[in-house]
Amino acid sequence: MAVKFFGQFLVERGVVNPQKLLEAIDLQERTNLKFGEMALDMGLINEADVERVHDAQRGEDLRFGDMAVKLGILSSEQMQQILTRQKNNHLYIGEALVKIGALDAERVTTLLDEFKVDQAPYLATRLVIPEGVSNPQFWEMAADLTYKMLTRVANLSFRPGPCVLAQSFDAKHVAAAMDFSGSLQGRYLLSVTSGVQQAIARAILKEADVSAEPKEVLEDTLMEFINIVCGNIVAKGAQLGHTLEINPPVIFAESRQHNSVPAEFCALCFPLYLADGEEAELSLWIPA
Repeated sequence: MAVKFFGQFLVERGVVNPQKLLEAIDLQERTNLKFGEMALDMGLINEADVERVHDAQRGEDLRFGDMAVKLGILSSEQMQQILTRQKNNHLYIGEALVKIGALDAERVTTLLDEFKVDQAPYLATRLVIPEGVSNPQFWEMAADLTYKMLTRVANLSFRPGPCVLAQSFDAKHVAAAMDFSGSLQGRYLLSVTSGVQQAIARAILKEADVSAEPKEVLEDTLMEFINIVCGNIVAKGAQLGHTLEINPPVIFAESRQHNSVPAEFCALCFPLYLADGEEAELSLWIPA
């Protein structure tokens, strides 16, 4: 895979050994608390508040802090205090490597410049719909909401690749789809590797370990996730003047036999790259 994270790039270049990288990642994770974690650390909310906010975020496109304010859990002033502490404490992986003595700051700057050049062809700096596609604002919104829900609901960090038009999709380990009709028609399809499916299942089931869960349960959680996303898309679509109806989600089997898009449609494909080789792909089927 051409797409790499900075740490992976450094290990492949031989300038950092894997153990030092893991040490730096551990320091980074202990430092870069998520909004809810930071609020907990500051004593401004409790665990029940966190659950309440997370549950509310499934039904409305709001960041944690904004939702907490809306629910009356935090004041606007408290939200800003948390955001300021997050910003001031943020630690990049290169800085973490400097802190543990694996690299010096000047070397990190040089390597980061080389990394950006290496990755420029593969990653999207912003979400762009290819020219000539009808209703680009709607499809951009649908992809953006998917990104947000993967982050907020599934707690996943990823790097998006550029959107492309295609007549096929990557089925990966498993894919879930939901058809929609109304002022726009097509299909929403999310295909994921096993690791991403398990991360989504942990979030939906609110369990730390889902390795013993049967296949059917894991599939149900993936379908529930796209239910959440598509419900938000319908609500946002209405704000853009589109009236949509959605059908119940379905699962595609763990095979490549279903990866062709029907001739009457083309697919807007949005690849997503996670650490450890895990991947996902959003495929939005639109009339050709």
